[in-house]
Amino acid sequence: MATEPILATLDVSAVRGRRIASFSVLFDFWELTKPEINFLIAITAAAGFWIGSRATSPHFPWMPFIHTLLGTVFVASGAATLNQLIELQYDAQMRRTARRPLASGRIARSHALWFGVLLSVFGVVYLAISTNAFASLLATLTLLSYLFLYTPLKRITPLCTLVGAIPGATPPLIGCAAAHGHLDAAAWVLFAIVFLWQFPHFMSIAWMYREDYRRAGYLVLPASDFKHRFVAWQCLLPTLVLFVVTIVPALRGQSGILYFAGALVVGGVFVYYSAHFVLKRTVASARQLLLASILYLPVLFALLALDKK
Repeated sequence: MATEPILATLDVSAVRGRRIASFSVLFDFWELTKPEINFLIAITAAAGFWIGSRATSPHFPWMPFIHTLLGTVFVASGAATLNQLIELQYDAQMRRTARRPLASGRIARSHALWFGVLLSVFGVVYLAISTNAFASLLATLTLLSYLFLYTPLKRITPLCTLVGAIPGATPPLIGCAAAHGHLDAAAWVLFAIVFLWQFPHFMSIAWMYREDYRRAGYLVLPASDFKHRFVAWQCLLPTLVLFVVTIVPALRGQSGILYFAGALVVGGVFVYYSAHFVLKRTVASARQLLLASILYLPVLFALLALDKK
């Protein structure tokens, strides 16, 4: 009888161990979806829907808005999972990605494949049913171009960033298409903002982890000393053009003075950190630019949403 408390303790420990293991597996699948990237994707898709919707705040179509965000994030999550599956052997060679669930072997390839396909298909179908076919088509094209154009080009040419910035900038188009079934000038302005933003954002990452990328055979930067000028152009030119493009909504009368003043301030800060990185080209300056880029889009689009006319 003295063994009963011990057995009970063992049973409780076993149950707790299984719960921890189950939670760990769920967290690994969650990590496969790259939630930090999906956060920015959701923000840009939300901005597209918000600007694309003609309804005022009391009559805003909240349910279609939520459906749009869910469908877009499902597709993005599937794309992130399948991308890691395609790049599995290369992720394992990079310090920054070696501990990812697939690269470290915590999730089987077959499980990741089914998970990625189900998320992608579900997201595309969900958008078609809950919003419209045009938004679903845009999401499908985004998924395919990301996986089969941008992903292989990373090992072929440093111009992969130019190609990858196109699917990366489509979430606002998906949001706008879901709102009213077509793309107007406002949607393309948002597309241009996200498109241009990606260059300094990714250049900061590419510079911080350039040795990792080189070791894995990624050509995100030129191999020669030309990479210094390449990084300078990829950072400064898009950031300066971005500074101009962001004031277009104010000039077109789609936003007021709050957005205009805010766009000038956050745009100026972004230009400063981009120029600072180009001049210094250190890991510290690249990290500062990366942080500035991560904060830039949410702040800019929050200003646009608050000051929408």
